[in-house]
Amino acid sequence: MPYIIFHPDYLKHDTGTHPENAARLIAIMNLLDARGVFDNNPIITPQPAAISLIETIHNPAHIKKVEAHCRAGIPLDPDTIVCKDSFNVALLAAGGAVQAVNEVKDGGSAFALVRPPGHHANPDRAMGFCLFNNIAIAARYAQSQGVPRVLIVDWDAHHGNGTQNAFYSDSSVLYFSTHHYPHYPGTGWLDEVGEGGGAGYNINVPLPGGANDADHIYVFNKLLVPVALQFKPDIILVSAGQDGHVNDPLSGMELTSTGFGYLASIVKMIAESTCGRMALVLEGGYNLEALAESVFEIITAFDKEMDVPILDNSEVLELVKERVEEVMAVQGNWWNF
Repeated sequence: MPYIIFHPDYLKHDTGTHPENAARLIAIMNLLDARGVFDNNPIITPQPAAISLIETIHNPAHIKKVEAHCRAGIPLDPDTIVCKDSFNVALLAAGGAVQAVNEVKDGGSAFALVRPPGHHANPDRAMGFCLFNNIAIAARYAQSQGVPRVLIVDWDAHHGNGTQNAFYSDSSVLYFSTHHYPHYPGTGWLDEVGEGGGAGYNINVPLPGGANDADHIYVFNKLLVPVALQFKPDIILVSAGQDGHVNDPLSGMELTSTGFGYLASIVKMIAESTCGRMALVLEGGYNLEALAESVFEIITAFDKEMDVPILDNSEVLELVKERVEEVMAVQGNWWNF
């Protein structure tokens, strides 16, 4: 069973009726409690991240701007709502991601159930519900603790443009993203491969609407597994957004809760074959029941052997198969498939 990181103060980030609201975490925690997840797995309470940790990703002007907007309760943009408590909660969310890294330093898995989410936050800009980039901050923290090679897997339905931008020229962090394309934020095409020394260390798999469990399993097996085993990460971080669920209102994907468990099982297999360390950080997911069930399935996947279906390729959308071939053609300059 993975370590669970949570703090009740995450509920103080008051966004009103915005889709990213406190009810998301309440639904998750209530379901996990009802199903006995915490019986032998006590909740770990994180500390806020120090400003010096936030500065490993974000410039000081951005941090000051976020703090000022939160103090005044003025949205950073029409999508990114804040209240007077949001700055401190955002530091605590980054701290939750850092705590997840700490919990797996000797092996195992952890899931940081945090908000606000982070993967759209750029070094100099908040956007897409995100203030600070929790997963990117956790990656830099892991490296500061002597864990040099970081694999970030982002299965959120929206491309993690902030995470991509943070590491675009960095070969020590491999960023792998599946996402609905074209969709918010409009980035994440397959030719965005990194630059300079980071070329080939940014892998985008832009998927069509309607991509389901079989399509995502196919992508992970065909692309993520071979690249990850070649990269040999020292830790695996997951931007775990469950807004690709078939019932989610903010994407057109068709994953099921069980499907997210399958994806977690594949990443768990990669971890077992490489570094033995894996930390997940909550991103999106806006249908409360679907989000809670998906998180439960992910956690369950770490506690048992979950047989990922062996696919008949006829189950996979032709456009997905074509997209995988296109990604292989581009990334074949750096990786063997």
